[in-house]
Amino acid sequence: MPDPPLTPHGEQQCRDLCDRFPFHSSIGLLVSSPLRRTIQTTLLAFEPEISRGVRYFALPEVQETSDLPCDTGSNLSVLRQDFGDRPVDLSLIPDDWDSKKGKWAADHVAVEARCREARNWLKSREEDHIVVVSHGGLLHYLTDDWTGSGKFQGTRRPFLRRVKKMLFPNAYDPWYTGTGWENVEYRSYRFVEGDGENASLEEMEESRQRRSKKPLTKEEKTQLRETVPQDGGEALKI
Repeated sequence: MPDPPLTPHGEQQCRDLCDRFPFHSSIGLLVSSPLRRTIQTTLLAFEPEISRGVRYFALPEVQETSDLPCDTGSNLSVLRQDFGDRPVDLSLIPDDWDSKKGKWAADHVAVEARCREARNWLKSREEDHIVVVSHGGLLHYLTDDWTGSGKFQGTRRPFLRRVKKMLFPNAYDPWYTGTGWENVEYRSYRFVEGDGENASLEEMEESRQRRSKKPLTKEEKTQLRETVPQDGGEALKI
């Protein structure tokens, strides 16, 4: 289904997140992927911020990684029609954002470049605390934290996987998915000082303690990143 909306269960999960999220009063900016489900998630889960006038941008660089219909966004004209009367700023979305070509392609090089651009945009903002609502596959790239990237796995379809691999050798593999992020999970990150144009993120200690995880060293992050297949393999959610 192209760019599906949240289910009623998903809407309730967002309301539950709104109730348990402890940082509403400190948030100065809202940012989300322009897919329907992430826009809806932001409007529901961060209603207190919306109510007090916190600005909200849809940022195409943090769209989901694959070119499957469910991970491909709607045309900008459709988004304007569906959300034009809602408090989400669509001005950063170009007409070709849903093309999955060029800058928006569903391959590792393009996704990494988009995430680096997104981090630099976020770092340039003057707000101290920013919420980013995105997708499980994309968030591993954005944070460069690959812990548990195969936690939630799908099922194999060997024949279909081989056919797609032959036709689209650089594409992601949609039939064996994985991410370390649960639905409506939240984590807290800060920018690493002195990291230059990469604008790397590191998870804050209280966030890792909340997940009962020890902080990763730079070497551990590199080792985890190297375990992720570069040909659209089995460690990625898409």
